[in-house]
Amino acid sequence: MQHRSSLRLGVNIDHVATLRNARGGTHPDPVAAAQLAREAGADGITAHLREDRRHIRDADMVRLRAEVALPLNFEMAATAEMQAIALDIRPNACCLVPEKREERTTEGGLDVAGQEAALAAYIAPLRAAGIRISLFIDPELHQLEASARIGADIVELHTGTYAVLSDRDAALAQLQQAAVQGAALGLEIHAGHGLTFENVAPIAAIEQVVELNIGHFLIGEAVSMGLAEAIRTMRGHMDGART
Repeated sequence: MQHRSSLRLGVNIDHVATLRNARGGTHPDPVAAAQLAREAGADGITAHLREDRRHIRDADMVRLRAEVALPLNFEMAATAEMQAIALDIRPNACCLVPEKREERTTEGGLDVAGQEAALAAYIAPLRAAGIRISLFIDPELHQLEASARIGADIVELHTGTYAVLSDRDAALAQLQQAAVQGAALGLEIHAGHGLTFENVAPIAAIEQVVELNIGHFLIGEAVSMGLAEAIRTMRGHMDGART
């Protein structure tokens, strides 16, 4: 069932595939995990098809689009290969992220301001195909303004810095300000990276944020409490913050 809330939860199922790939074979199945997430109240599924295919694979993306009755957020680097795959699969949205082969996870936001012309040309065929464009950025005004100028529909504010700090007040204030500024520019505001049961509420309480994308923490909690219960618990923290 899809949860009817002003704040949506997108569940990233990358690390179900990480676990599968550690042993080979087909178990556990990230598509089955996505189906379970849907039943538990997720509003969308996020999957990052990395250039090195370290977790999600091409066939996973095809199946997620065809078999899971939720919007698919296709995270990807801005490469010709990924553009072609996205145009073939036609996800609900493409979220462009910076990608380095040596990193363990995405580190920091995309420098939209530093490559405006190239990104504007890159997203043009995706937009023409009816795919919504999301950009994963740091909560900085010049990145928000550049995102609006090139025609992005969505920005996902990087919450990684906020998540790792013990004193989060300044980072939270920056995210709050960026959400207000981005919404004023006509951008749909999402947020994600490093969010947990303990730190999600202040982000969920930001009025302009309409979607949180959470993955690694939920898959980790699934080991002890099950994926469905982890999603329902996260949903409770998010909804509690809104009320």
